[in-house]
Amino acid sequence: MSLECRFCGTKTDYVFADLGMHPPCESYVPAEKNNSMEAFYPLKAYVCPKCFLVQLDEYVSPEEIFTEYAYFSSYSDDWLAHVNRYTQLMIDRFGLTNKSKVVEVASNDGYLLQYFVEKGIPVLGIEPAKNVAKVAIEKGIPTKTIFFNHTTAPGIVKEDGKADLIAGNNVLAQVPNLNSFVKGLKILLNKQGVITIEFPHLMNLVDESQFDTIYHEHFCYFSLYSVNEIFKYHGFKLFDVDEIPTHGGSLRIYACHAEDDSKAISENITGLLDKERRKGYLELSTYLEFHENVKETKRKLLEFLIKAKREGKRIAGYGAPGKGNTLLNYCGIMTDFIDFTVDRNPYKQGMFLPGSHIPIFDPGKIMEEKPDFVLILPWNFKDEIIKQMAGIREWGGRFVTPIPEVRIIDAI
Repeated sequence: MSLECRFCGTKTDYVFADLGMHPPCESYVPAEKNNSMEAFYPLKAYVCPKCFLVQLDEYVSPEEIFTEYAYFSSYSDDWLAHVNRYTQLMIDRFGLTNKSKVVEVASNDGYLLQYFVEKGIPVLGIEPAKNVAKVAIEKGIPTKTIFFNHTTAPGIVKEDGKADLIAGNNVLAQVPNLNSFVKGLKILLNKQGVITIEFPHLMNLVDESQFDTIYHEHFCYFSLYSVNEIFKYHGFKLFDVDEIPTHGGSLRIYACHAEDDSKAISENITGLLDKERRKGYLELSTYLEFHENVKETKRKLLEFLIKAKREGKRIAGYGAPGKGNTLLNYCGIMTDFIDFTVDRNPYKQGMFLPGSHIPIFDPGKIMEEKPDFVLILPWNFKDEIIKQMAGIREWGGRFVTPIPEVRIIDAI
């Protein structure tokens, strides 16, 4: 089977990673449906030989995934601290005032915009998931419950005006029609406005075997090279980039209209593009070697789990993130290895993980059951989780992170 690149249209049958058959990673199973049939789809990523965009085919539509959504950004303290710092950075760098307009695309539960509101800066959220947008609206954050693209952008401009700052955190990967989305940004942005987009950096995904960040709701995976090509094609200029530690290593790109001469291209852009070139991210062979590393990561995790269970150890999970479901289902890990998992999000508690059907409880369950090991599924938040769950040291419990390889961590 071949895939048509969703940016440049080039046909590709070059496989980046084939993870087998999976249910959608956010399709948590309620107790009354625990014995019902689930839909599984291929989880196979391809790489375009022309623009080097890594991408999945669209098996599940955005409407199916995002109309009712289980992810709420506000349940991570570290993430809230990150976006609070971002808010002040944007105000200081670009001189935002109470006469400015900040728009976030995929604004979730208002986790970011609430900090601009606190500082008296007008905001607008755009969030298609009604259950999540409802939480933001209840916080007093104006939110439109629509999908953002070039057909909805003119209506937003007509009703609310153009944006001086457009933020998009971890949304670009979740857009199947990239060209329509970026065209919409062009319509929404003021003449000298700025767009910031954050996304996991493909280079980190490859270097650290972060295959669990591949799932059906992430349609694309970006290097700086590929995202620069996309934005340039649609009349933008990337003038700066920050390398940030979130989600296992991300990029924050800064874009403006190509004709905006007030913003010079930073050495950060030219330097990182050169680094990607030197590390082989403009060569197909770099992408085609990735899957062998994925297989070895799987083998090492299973070796650890098999040894622990043969020694009579009890293992619980922490977290119920999408990446955790990719990891568990690809490795074939069910309740034969993991007794249960826990999550701070009440929306997920009392449900079961898709595919593996591991039950999800409140974090207090770990303190009740006292497992020997706690496998941290959202490993990108491991420092925060280790602090929260430090009490497991009382019975000699230890933490385990699976990516880039198994690491056992003593409770602090």
